[in-house]
Amino acid sequence: MKTRYKVFKNLNVDILTLTHANDRTRLRFHLIPNLINLTFLIWIKHFTMPKLILLNKPFDVLTQFTDEDGRKTLKDFVSMSGVYPAGRLDRDSEGLVLLTDSGPLQHLISDPKHKLEKTYWVQVEKVPSDDSLEQLRNGVELKDGLTRPAKAELIEAPTVWDRTPPIRERQSIPTQWIELKITEGKNRQVRRMTAAIGHPTLRLIRYAIGDWTLDNIASGEWQQVSVPASILSMIKSSNDLDSKNYRRRDNRTKQSISDRRGRNKRKNDDQPARRSSRVRRKPN
Repeated sequence: MKTRYKVFKNLNVDILTLTHANDRTRLRFHLIPNLINLTFLIWIKHFTMPKLILLNKPFDVLTQFTDEDGRKTLKDFVSMSGVYPAGRLDRDSEGLVLLTDSGPLQHLISDPKHKLEKTYWVQVEKVPSDDSLEQLRNGVELKDGLTRPAKAELIEAPTVWDRTPPIRERQSIPTQWIELKITEGKNRQVRRMTAAIGHPTLRLIRYAIGDWTLDNIASGEWQQVSVPASILSMIKSSNDLDSKNYRRRDNRTKQSISDRRGRNKRKNDDQPARRSSRVRRKPN
């Protein structure tokens, strides 16, 4: 992507350093002496703000852009190119999906170690008791381990779009909506958590990821938003840490190579020098 910068500098300045706030990339330009006005083009993507898309994914849509079996994908709803989903949302689930063109932002959103809270509205069979909700709050034992403590409470049925097709309800069994907040992303975790406490999930909507929500976004629609400064600073801090760790690893590697060369040199010095064999030639 092309970005134009116009630079005004004093006569005695001969080096310009540009550092992008979201990336550790640093460019140094040697300016022509006595040049006050300099206009140049930087063909580099790191110097643009990352894109962030909020999509309200409908039911029966895959969280990917291609599918060999012809099923509905994100391509049927998102017209912007160059963005990819940060995390996943099951085909039979609905709600918020974040898409971005920034690798660091994608990692920040999807990696559980950052503990970005995700809010789900879950319609389940029967009305969970206080003990059942307490199990969700303390963590539920699943086949792949104990879930982290969650926030769980009963809520009134939210005002949301109709699902196509509608859920299968039985008149003899009541249903209840739960608001569940978790900070991890095991495979089909919410459905397995509610099943473990005896309340199978009938409908699952992801309402929020961190401070991003579905508010004012209809099902199948998306909107582009700016990335908050607090998130950008987290990305920069993570990049700076990665850069420092990379330099440490690089220095250790160079030092180990240097040490090996030194040891080999000393080892060779201890060995007596060999006299090269001479071939005596017969006089003509």
